[in-house]
Amino acid sequence: MLFGKIGPLEVVVILVVILLIFGPTKLPGLAKAIGKSVVELKDGLKGKSSGAEDSSPAAENHKGN
Repeated sequence: MLFGKIGPLEVVVILVVILLIFGPTKLPGLAKAIGKSVVELKDGLKGKSSGAEDSSPAAENHKGN
């Protein structure tokens, strides 16, 4: 199997290619977007929904008025 193992050298090559494609100015925004996506994926797998934010006490007080 050709793609079975990825070593440290391959990871470095992939990171260099990503740096060349996106450039150093867009990498922080790209990393932030990937981080948010991972958090949303984990929350989705745990069964949390985006509506969980509405269950805060401040939101409940606002609903009652």
